[in-house]
Amino acid sequence: MSDATENEGERRVRVVLVDDHRMFRTGVQAEIGRTETTGVEVVGEAADVDQAVSVITATRPEVVLLDVHLPGGGGVEVLRRCAPLMADAEEPVRFLALSVSDAAEDVIGVIRGGARGYVTKTITGTDLVNSVFRVQDGDAVFSPRLAGFVLDAFASTDAPPIDEDLDRLTQREREVLRLIARGYAYKEIAKQLFISVKTVESHVSAVLRKLQLSNRHELTRWATARRLV
Repeated sequence: MSDATENEGERRVRVVLVDDHRMFRTGVQAEIGRTETTGVEVVGEAADVDQAVSVITATRPEVVLLDVHLPGGGGVEVLRRCAPLMADAEEPVRFLALSVSDAAEDVIGVIRGGARGYVTKTITGTDLVNSVFRVQDGDAVFSPRLAGFVLDAFASTDAPPIDEDLDRLTQREREVLRLIARGYAYKEIAKQLFISVKTVESHVSAVLRKLQLSNRHELTRWATARRLV
C-alpha cells in the first residue's frame, strides 16, 4: 500500500483498524492515518474479536477496517456482535473488510454478515482512503474481481455445497494452501501473511496431513481441482 491521497475537501472519517498483525496495523496507520492529509483519523486498533468489539463499542467509529481471519472467531464474529451498532439509524458503524484472502467463501461470509465491502491488502493507500470514504457514505466497495463472487452468491438461492476436506482446515491453513498452490515460496508466504517461515512449514505439514497428500505438487493439483487458486 502506498501513495495515500490528499484530502482536498477537508472531509473527516473516524476509523478503527482490526487486524491480528501489529506490523500491518502500524503500516496502515502510517499510510492512511495522517489526518491532515487524508482526512482519516484512526481512533482505535484491535488484534482479536474481543478487543475489536470492545474498541468499536467504546469509540463508535464511522468505519471499521476489518480483517477476515482473527483469533476468537474471525471477522464474521465481530460483525455478529456489532450488529446493533450497524443497525443504528442515527450513527451506524460501517465495516469494510481488508484481507489478504480473495477466496469466495471469505468474501461472501463477511458480506452476509453485514460488511459494506471487501478489498484485498494489495490495495494502494489512495484507493483505501477513497474506499473508506465511500463506505462512510453507505456505498458498497469491492476489489474488482471480488464483486463477481457476491453477485453470483446472491443471485443463487442454493447454498454452496460444503467441502468436507476443505472444512477440516483452519482459515490460516487455507490461506497458506492457496499461496502454495499459486507457486509462492515459503519465504514469500511468510512475508505475505506476516508469519515466520517455520510457521509456514508447520501449516503446510498440517494441510498435507489433514488432506492425506504427500507433497506440494499434489497440494497444487488438489487446490486447482477445487478452483481455489
